[in-house]
Amino acid sequence: MSRRSHSASPSPRPLKRSKIDHLTKDDFKNGVFLAPMVRSGALPTRLFALKHGATMVWGPEIVDKAILHSKREVDPITGVVSYNGVSRAIFATHPIEKPYLIYQIGSADPGLAVQAAKTVIQDISGVDLNCGCPKPFSTHSGMGAALLTNPDLLCSILTALRKEMPPHITVTAKIRLLPSQEDTLKLVERIVNTGISALTVHCRTRSMRDKDKAKIEKLREIVDFVRGLGKGIAVIENGDCTGWEDAERVRKTTGADSVMIARGAESNPSCFSTEPLTDVERNLWPAYLRVAKYSDNHFSLTKFCVTQFKGRRIEVTKSESHELHQKLSRAKSYTDMQDFMGDHSCEEEFKAIVHAIEEKPPRENRMILPPEPQAEPAELPETCLVTPEDTQNPEPPGSGAPFLPHDFGKILALPDRTETTPTPM
Repeated sequence: MSRRSHSASPSPRPLKRSKIDHLTKDDFKNGVFLAPMVRSGALPTRLFALKHGATMVWGPEIVDKAILHSKREVDPITGVVSYNGVSRAIFATHPIEKPYLIYQIGSADPGLAVQAAKTVIQDISGVDLNCGCPKPFSTHSGMGAALLTNPDLLCSILTALRKEMPPHITVTAKIRLLPSQEDTLKLVERIVNTGISALTVHCRTRSMRDKDKAKIEKLREIVDFVRGLGKGIAVIENGDCTGWEDAERVRKTTGADSVMIARGAESNPSCFSTEPLTDVERNLWPAYLRVAKYSDNHFSLTKFCVTQFKGRRIEVTKSESHELHQKLSRAKSYTDMQDFMGDHSCEEEFKAIVHAIEEKPPRENRMILPPEPQAEPAELPETCLVTPEDTQNPEPPGSGAPFLPHDFGKILALPDRTETTPTPM
């Protein structure tokens, strides 16, 4: 698909919306967030997540060198900001998501990480260092989960980012569990002391995959440990949370300040709502395709995302769903899906989603849980002042009682024993 011509300067008519303060540590608490996902975390997915209740969204991991060689361009019609490479957009965003957008960096070099963050700084609210991706494309150069075994490098990158970023840009990290809980806590302490605003813990180890059940029971000790450090840093749980309702369960189990959703959102970006969309083939696919087309999202990327969508079917039959999947599989461009997208304006669809985000700022969508009940202190038994049966109160000493010896209280010398006491057999 050919790219539209872009302007090198921002849109002359910026979107009107109420002023939103910069992110603080507290903004990472009591939230339900969209996790960083390569391909699945595209701009349309992030916009739909925000519309349906995500408190904040993480962009997909972008390798530091990739963004450094891109060119920032602004679409004068849509306002979409693209960081374009030679043949495609490396990263795309829109001003409406800036107050809620965390840009994730893949890096193994403090200098490159800082340069990458400064490249996109005008379009984001925070930067996150990927320290958990186990995929070869991330780890082969010492990035992602490879940083878990190189804590000096990991912490040096975070320290550099915090030092070079202005105060209004938050710096966070996303890690995985180490095989040993003791080692995890040691690493967490070092990371917290770099000055980060929040820490996300994917409750799987580097060797575990999505099919392996997340070890969320390991997180409570980490949460308590971080709170004990007294820096006010939020701990965000990631792993096996399916949606808003399930996030409450996860938080109560782990004590986490917030929850981050990946696969649940990949299947249905409306999972952040208390009432996720059903019959996604009818209620999500057409709208998503229209927004993706209008925002100039590459069709192959859109096709991948839509293929992942699943949801409870109420009116859509299994055969209808199968037929639509076959149609999407054969499609080569948005034109091939035009009859399915209908006559509804792509521009109006995009404006509707922007309006929804403006009307209900996502950062106001908080999951406030009641405080955890504190265990009542055990009552000590009252001192017994009654003389037990069949006993007599002792008589107080009378005038004829003997005096204590003058050396009372002195330490008596033990007899000198030169022979070793035999050990019983």
